Amino acid sequence: MVRYRVRIRFGKQGDLRWLGHRDLMRCCERWFRRASLPMAFSEGFHPKPKMTFPLALAVGIAAENEVLELELAEPLADTEIQRRLRLCAPQGLVIGSVEAPVAGKAKVRSVEYSGEIPKPLVEVLPQRIAQFLDTDSSVVTRGPDRSPVDVRALVEWLRLDGCCLQMRLAVGANASAGPREVMAALGAAQADAEGAVWSRTDVILES
Repeated sequence: MVRYRVRIRFGKQGDLRWLGHRDLMRCCERWFRRASLPMAFSEGFHPKPKMTFPLALAVGIAAENEVLELELAEPLADTEIQRRLRLCAPQGLVIGSVEAPVAGKAKVRSVEYSGEIPKPLVEVLPQRIAQFLDTDSSVVTRGPDRSPVDVRALVEWLRLDGCCLQMRLAVGANASAGPREVMAALGAAQADAEGAVWSRTDVILES
């Protein structure tokens, strides 16, 4: 059977940022069913839609330009897919663009984040950022079930604009990090507990 891969860009806003990855997948499956998309399914006793996220998003982080790929059992124009999805999008899921068909699977090169930082931390961050960027390595421990990561090796750029901290992080085959690891490397692991709010603003794919 010939299948057609569709690449969907979308945002995850509001209360939906608290959805875990598995819950988001179930939410999207219901969304695609309501939109009457001719989804392709896996084989076996429990068929599942052929749907993939190139990079999962941590709980509590909103998103503006995420990537989801879906295989269809029959061709459908990208404009029609977009129209159907917008008609029945759950509150908090915002359709950006639809590309169909795409030849190969998406491979993530880097991601961008933006975070609103509590004012007490903003006062100390400029000096810490300068020191961090001047180092060759900054290893952060991430818990008993995850390997430590050298955050400095992944940071492509990092800047503070008022209370907004922005960054681009490389995604490698064996290593990746998020804004919480960056804050830990800056000596501000408590940022989330003090009210920092994060959004993944872009997922940049290999060309």
